[in-house]
Amino acid sequence: MTSVVYSTATTLTGQLADERHSLSWLFAVDSEGPDRAAFLSGIGVLVSGSSTYEWVLREEDLLAHPEKWPEYYGDRPMVVFTTRDLPVPEGADVRFVRGAVTDALPAIRAAAGGRDVWVIGGGDLAGQFDDVGELDRLELTYAPATLAGGMPLLPRQIGPDRLVLRDVRRYGQFAHLSYDLRR
Repeated sequence: MTSVVYSTATTLTGQLADERHSLSWLFAVDSEGPDRAAFLSGIGVLVSGSSTYEWVLREEDLLAHPEKWPEYYGDRPMVVFTTRDLPVPEGADVRFVRGAVTDALPAIRAAAGGRDVWVIGGGDLAGQFDDVGELDRLELTYAPATLAGGMPLLPRQIGPDRLVLRDVRRYGQFAHLSYDLRR
């Protein structure tokens, strides 16, 4: 069965990015996180908000170097929730959608081809999946950093009655926690 997984790195204070949408705090840590290739092997489609998508394009200069796209994401499609027209790296399978998660979910599940859906960001988009009862798992990698402000990990209230700890692992300076979400 296809699961919707929100997998991301976060600071100890619960931010995904700083006030300038930067992840420089993450790349300052000299340590490896969870095995990305193993995680991606179970992923059929990626889902992103426009801010995350634009950050990825900028950070890796993917419009000028589209050959990098398959190095990061393989041939998986990426569905981007946006209200704007955005560029697409040559050869990348990027699908833009507008509107509610529930409206896009059938196409997202079809694109997953029986594998999992990875919500790569942002936190509000992951929250929208949870709002409609479609967020199944949190994969959170905590970095040894704090920020005074920025983009929140998950701007929703999810009580302990809904979170079931699945696994805890250490990767150098990172702590990885995995939770199943009860509906």
